[in-house]
Amino acid sequence: MAQEITLELANLVLDAQPFSKLVQARVTVFEPRRAVLEVDVRDDLLQQNGFLHGGVLSYAADNALTFAGGSVLGASVLTSGFSIEYLRPGKGVLLNARAHVLEATRRRAVCRCDLVMIDSEGAEKLVAAAQGTITLVE
Repeated sequence: MAQEITLELANLVLDAQPFSKLVQARVTVFEPRRAVLEVDVRDDLLQQNGFLHGGVLSYAADNALTFAGGSVLGASVLTSGFSIEYLRPGKGVLLNARAHVLEATRRRAVCRCDLVMIDSEGAEKLVAAAQGTITLVE
């Protein structure tokens, strides 16, 4: 396995991304084959109808997929491609992007991400699903 990455290091990597700072994302789970990224919902992240903007959902999926893949491949990884299906409008106070590795080789990992909105009472609703391939960069 590649260099071990801790939750603290994962958040330092995330914090080095200016856009991640803008949306104030954080990694809350980082363990072998799994990563969870969270974003608090704010008014400036909403679209015109009051739902979480699809770009924020896509951003969270991309990063959660990459962190999950990086948990098995190491820190030098990039998303080589991903797709996302929006299932319903994102309404709630917290976005939780839960990614895990489906299959991995030495150079790439195929990962899945469930994007869940959590309301103020803690109820969860799946709003999107993504799948992507994470590739080792040399």
